[in-house]
Amino acid sequence: MSIRDSETPAGIEFPLREAHNLVRDLMTPNPWIYWADFLFHISLGWIVFISILSMPLFSLWQFPGLVVAMLAFYRAGIFIHELAHLKKGTFKLFRLVWNVICGIPLLIPSFTYDGVHSDHHKRDVYGTAEDGEYVPFATMKPIVMIGYVMLSFLLPLFFIIRFLLLTPLSYLIPPLRRLVWERASSLTIDMNYKRAENAIRNDKYWKVQEFGAFLFVTAAVACIAVGVLTFNALVLWYVIAMFIFLVNSLRTLSAHAYRNPGDKPMEFHEQYLDSINVPGNFLTGLWAPVGLRYHATHHLFMSLPYHNLGEAQRRLANGLSDNRLYLSTIRTGMWDSLQRIWGEASTASRTVGAPTAVATPTDTVDMEEAVTRQRNVG
Repeated sequence: MSIRDSETPAGIEFPLREAHNLVRDLMTPNPWIYWADFLFHISLGWIVFISILSMPLFSLWQFPGLVVAMLAFYRAGIFIHELAHLKKGTFKLFRLVWNVICGIPLLIPSFTYDGVHSDHHKRDVYGTAEDGEYVPFATMKPIVMIGYVMLSFLLPLFFIIRFLLLTPLSYLIPPLRRLVWERASSLTIDMNYKRAENAIRNDKYWKVQEFGAFLFVTAAVACIAVGVLTFNALVLWYVIAMFIFLVNSLRTLSAHAYRNPGDKPMEFHEQYLDSINVPGNFLTGLWAPVGLRYHATHHLFMSLPYHNLGEAQRRLANGLSDNRLYLSTIRTGMWDSLQRIWGEASTASRTVGAPTAVATPTDTVDMEEAVTRQRNVG
């Protein structure tokens, strides 16, 4: 992608070159940070999970343990997003370890996001019907968002069925094999998404990951059947997975404005202005871990490793000669983001036949609001 400034529909120049110069030294990922962060949280998750297995199901002391395990597994699992962005052919051992002790046990091996997510960042795909990670929620009835969030309660069951039953059956039935790949092998939010045959970037051994997930869930079910594991293990795994998907669905709704109706591609600056930053505080990092609270900044420079996004946010908010457009993507928290998209969807559902808003920047962010947001950042 060439780095050049572009003028927005509001007539304000988007300072892309200047922004790039401010963060160009932050593009290199630090393997030690990746390993330390991931191994700490996945170990914490498994230690707490094993500990609560010995407690009576849904006992008082089990609840804080469930919360800790869920947050730890959630942060460890979100590294799937980093794996989708790391330079092709790098972090091979990290990818292997992540899959073995996190991705496969959670039934989200990295191939389910590989290739699919990179399309989400393509200029001619983002926000269109081909983007599996985009639904124009802001132009639809609010009930659609409720349905999307409620789907979280069924997703763990879907993944159990996908790997326990559909995987072996697809080996025997070629048409089913193709259907499973196209419709049941991608972490997306668009239920109409159809995965392309070549939608793989790093995980060329994805069939090994798939078979590993099949073996894991088969072994778990067998252990429960013969009494090696109690049924509580499955219940607790399901509850943790369910709440991971629930929190992530709310985070996803807070990540973009979702205004593009999907009938045309969006320019690069439009993609950025359709994305959201929620710098927040420590609590924000719990529901939007591994840099995802800086989602607009990530869309601006998708090669920035997660551990440098906070610094990039500070530099861009304070260092740009004109930071109005940059600050226009900032929200004060999840509630702020959800209120806005809910309000837009409510308005759109009441305004039949009105033109749909596309992510144009700035209703122009007035300076008083910009200063307030800058304080929130810094």
